[in-house]
Amino acid sequence: MDRFTYSPSFVYASRVTHHAFSGETMNWYAVYTKPKQEDAVAARLQARAIEVLNPKSKLKKFRGGRLTEVVEPFFPCYVFAQFDCNTCFRLVKYTRGVRYVVGKNNPITVPDAIITTIQEHMQEDNVVFVRPDFLEKGDRVKIKDGAFKDFCGIFERATKGFERVVILLDAMCCRLEISASSLVRI
Repeated sequence: MDRFTYSPSFVYASRVTHHAFSGETMNWYAVYTKPKQEDAVAARLQARAIEVLNPKSKLKKFRGGRLTEVVEPFFPCYVFAQFDCNTCFRLVKYTRGVRYVVGKNNPITVPDAIITTIQEHMQEDNVVFVRPDFLEKGDRVKIKDGAFKDFCGIFERATKGFERVVILLDAMCCRLEISASSLVRI
């Protein structure tokens, strides 16, 4: 038996066993990735039995003169990974697509409360939905994109599901139902 033989499946299996039974301290860390590599890094880390949080946001943007719905990273160039820094730091640091773990050689842990808050707002496909709680009836708002861009109005109410809201437009004296993500309070 050659003791220098490298077997990736053996190394992988021993890591999983090692984490599952050793009682190591698992913390969340922010991992800074190369641009547009969040999904690839998340997949590579998950393949190594590291829990990853890769939140997304659903936005409406103009592409080719049309308003389309796009899904983008909630934190561009960042994913969160839960691992034991003593045993998996190098594995994460040298994963293809990773620039560094935030804090570099002294990684900074992300508090569990932050991760829990993000997870509570996540829906299917890791999409984070932020409810328009920042708006109250009577607040002055401005539309930041779409056909009514730069129009001002008054926030009236959130609709069922909280993804859309109803505002009263000043210029046209009418009600408009619009995506909550298209508004900013003024």
